[in-house]
Amino acid sequence: MTSLSDSASCSASGATRAQRARKVLETALFPTRLDIQDESHRHAHHVEQTRGPNAGATETHFRLYIVSPVFEGMSRVARSRKVHDLLAPELADGLHALALTLRTPAEEEAAP
Repeated sequence: MTSLSDSASCSASGATRAQRARKVLETALFPTRLDIQDESHRHAHHVEQTRGPNAGATETHFRLYIVSPVFEGMSRVARSRKVHDLLAPELADGLHALALTLRTPAEEEAAP
C-alpha cells in the first residue's frame, strides 16, 4: 500500500489526486485524523481500465480513514455520501473506488 501523497499522478496544477483530496477533505471536514492510502496497485488486474503504477495509472482506488466532528449525528450512509459528494470531481475524473472508515472523535476514542 502506498500513501496517496507518494503517488505519481498529477493534475495540470501539479498536485496529485491525493493532495487535492486531502485539501478538500481537510477544508470541509476539519478531521482530527485523515489517512489516505493509494491501493491502485491491488486493482491492476482490471481488464476494462488499465490501473496501477506498472501500467502507468495510479490514484484510482483509495482507502480513507477519517475522524471528524462533522460526522456527529450523521448515519453511516450520510457520512459516506458526504465524502463522495466532496470528492465528486475526482470521481468524475478517474478516481474509481473509495474504501471508507468514517468516525466521530467519540467513536474513535471508544474503538479498540
